[in-house]
Amino acid sequence: MELTESIRLLFPPEERAQLDISAIKGDASNRQYYRVTGQGSVSVVCADPAFRATAVENYPFLIVRDLFARHGIRVPELLGMVHEQGLLRLEDCGDLMLQDEVPLLDRNRLSARYRQVIDLLVRIQSIRPDKDALTTTLPFSLSFDHEKLMFEFDFFIEHALNGYFAGRLGKPAIARLREEFINICDLLVLPKHFVLNHRDFHSRNIMLFRAEPVVIDFQDARLGLPQYDAVSLLRDSYVRLDPGMVNELKRYHFNQLVQLGLTSMGEAEYLRLFDLMAFQRNVKAIGTFCYQTTVAGNRTFEPSIAATLSYLREYIEARPELAMAGRLLKPIIPEISR
Repeated sequence: MELTESIRLLFPPEERAQLDISAIKGDASNRQYYRVTGQGSVSVVCADPAFRATAVENYPFLIVRDLFARHGIRVPELLGMVHEQGLLRLEDCGDLMLQDEVPLLDRNRLSARYRQVIDLLVRIQSIRPDKDALTTTLPFSLSFDHEKLMFEFDFFIEHALNGYFAGRLGKPAIARLREEFINICDLLVLPKHFVLNHRDFHSRNIMLFRAEPVVIDFQDARLGLPQYDAVSLLRDSYVRLDPGMVNELKRYHFNQLVQLGLTSMGEAEYLRLFDLMAFQRNVKAIGTFCYQTTVAGNRTFEPSIAATLSYLREYIEARPELAMAGRLLKPIIPEISR
């Protein structure tokens, strides 16, 4: 059965012949998205091969969507599914992303919007397992442990240093850099400080629907430092905020964590770990963008490589723990190269 015919099965029989189905530009994943317009209704259909291959009760998207919804996090409504075809019918929350709104707002309104989004982030980070649930269930069974962080660093080595930037760093330098990556991971694996993270909390995964932020692409949620999602938002590969505003918003996030009893860190430790986490998160993103460009053949992410690299110099100059990694990465960081 063709995909469009499978999509029609999500709708009442009397509507199927009249549906208008159009593809929506998706993210850097294997999922495909379609906007479906019917008789007085519009919805979005996600086609995910992973859903077809997974039992409904074990599918991360549905588990996290239900968890977020139960805790008052605005996520798209689930309108139906055809499991055997890997299809989900979801509420259409429009096309306006936080990324699109940033250039339209003056400083005060932009700051207010980001504070609203940070309030939403802290609500996510406040979620704990239900009393009758085990921490061995998703998403609380996953974390940014040493293995996960190193997987992301190794992905960067494979697809950025040995792929997109092949020849810039020799094998001895890459081997020494990997040792530094291991040391950085050791500094970031602090389970006593872990909270629930969305895992990809940036301006393209926050829709603005009827002036309200709606969270999407949350299926990879896991435990980690509260700075992880804050980095995704404030050191965003797609949006560059004014440095003064970033500093204000970092402190706003820290103060919200303190007020809600979600952290025992002092402010200096929060800011230090923010920079270390930002280094890891941005390096991970560069690896993804290089993979999309050189392996997947999707060049729409290529401009984000330089944009994300440009963040690294600040962390390297601010934190002695990153000095050696910075020296080794010098051939691919323009500001350091000059």
